[in-house]
Formats: sequence, C-alpha cells, structure tokens
Amino acid sequence: MERNGNPYRPIETEVLDVVVETPTIRTLRLQPTEPFGFQPGQFIELSVPGIGEAPFTPSSHWMDREQMEVTVMKVGRVTARIHELEAGDVVGLRGPLGRGYDLDEFRGKEVLVVGGGCGFAPLRSLMYAFFDISHDLKRLVFRGGCRSSSELLYRAELQQWKQRSDLDLELTVDVGDETWTGPVGVVTTILDDVDLVFPQARAVVCGPPVMMMHTTRKLLAMGFGEEHIHLSMEKNMSCGIGKCGHCRLGTFYCCKHGPVFRYSEIKNFPGIWE
Repeated sequence: MERNGNPYRPIETEVLDVVVETPTIRTLRLQPTEPFGFQPGQFIELSVPGIGEAPFTPSSHWMDREQMEVTVMKVGRVTARIHELEAGDVVGLRGPLGRGYDLDEFRGKEVLVVGGGCGFAPLRSLMYAFFDISHDLKRLVFRGGCRSSSELLYRAELQQWKQRSDLDLELTVDVGDETWTGPVGVVTTILDDVDLVFPQARAVVCGPPVMMMHTTRKLLAMGFGEEHIHLSMEKNMSCGIGKCGHCRLGTFYCCKHGPVFRYSEIKNFPGIWE
C-alpha cells in the first residue's frame, strides 16, 4: 500500500517505550501520527533522521492501528543507532510493504509454526492473528529454538502462551545452562513429536537462513507438501519497494513479492538460503 501515492513518504512516529529483550535485541513501542495498519508478515521501513533506514516486520498485534512494536537486533550502523533511541524520540515509518500471510489459507487446517532466534519477532504478530482465529484452526503447534536461554525473546509472554488451551508449545536451546529446564538441541530435534496429518497441514518457518534450510528439509521429510510450507525470506531487504535489487531471489524481489513465500515458489532458485 502506498500512502498518498508516494511509497517514499515516512510517517512521523514517536518512540513511546523501549524494552531490552536480550543484550543485542530491543523492542520499541511506536505511535505513528497517522493510523497505520498491516497484515501479519508484511514489513515496515524504520528511519532515523540523518542516519538511515532499515526494514523490520512488526511484532505487535496486526489489528492495533494506533501503536506498533518492532523488535530490533543490533547488527549494523542503523540498528545500533535505533538501540540508542529513548522514549520521546521521533523516527520515520514507511509502509506497510510486501506480501504477508493469507490467514484464510490456514483456516480449517492443522498449523505448525517453527521459529528460530530473532525469527520469533515476525512470528509474534502472526501468532496473535492465529489466536484470534483459533476457533477456525484444527490445531495450532509452535516449536521454537535459540542459541541460549539468555537469547530467548518474549520469555514472560511465552510462559503465558504455554497456558493456552488452543496452543501446543515447546521450546529448545542449542546450549543449556543452569537456568534452562527444557530440551537442549537445535529446533529440528523437537519436531519429531509433532503429530499432524502432514499432507494436509500447513507450516510456517521464520529464523536465520541456515535454520530455515534445515527446518524446511525436515518438514519435507515429515510429509509436508512443498506448497504448504510458508517461509519468511527477509534477508537482504533494503529499499522495500523493489528498486535497489538487493533482495533479488530468482525472478522475485523479497521486499515486493514477499517476504512471505511458499517453498514451492522458490525451491528451484540457487542461493535461497544464503
């Protein structure tokens, strides 16, 4: 969606609060000066005046048009500056951009969501949407993993999710410590106990490329159809509107034609996990 026909125009947006999630990840609660909507899986461009902009998928409820949350990992110059923002600072917000999830695709189906590391952030908004339509889902399963317990996002909220009767949730870490009482191992190791009718079920995967690669291979081996595996291919996005070519994926631009793709759409392109 282009606002006033100008996809480059940012909306003035106030930072309301900053939550430290992990040593390298923070969640910003934002309030745009205009009502702002998005579909789960779509993304926005967040700009810091004089520094630059970067793409992020909102991690908040997609129906809230007054405020928004974005969860940001510090990985470069722009994100380092975003981590320095405080309540009261003003940034620019552009979007919504790209193709998100078609929620109707999941109605009446068993759904498996697999998240890894910072991939929990985009999936958080999608999970809120699934909770809203859980009465239309046959089953909802979430499996997630990260490198260590100190890097687990939304820890308190995930404990609340565990109490939900409409969700089967299990988490793992690559390396355990004295604070971790759950499974230890990469996320694919906790997929073996998932009991679904795989040819008809739907899967969603979001996380680092190597995690998505191994998880996709695991899901195919379990019996998921190639067209039923939905991937969030956010790596390398930059301009957000298909102009810079930075996120080209075969015949697609991730920012314009994605970032949500079915595996069947992109499986034959080289370098999809790079």
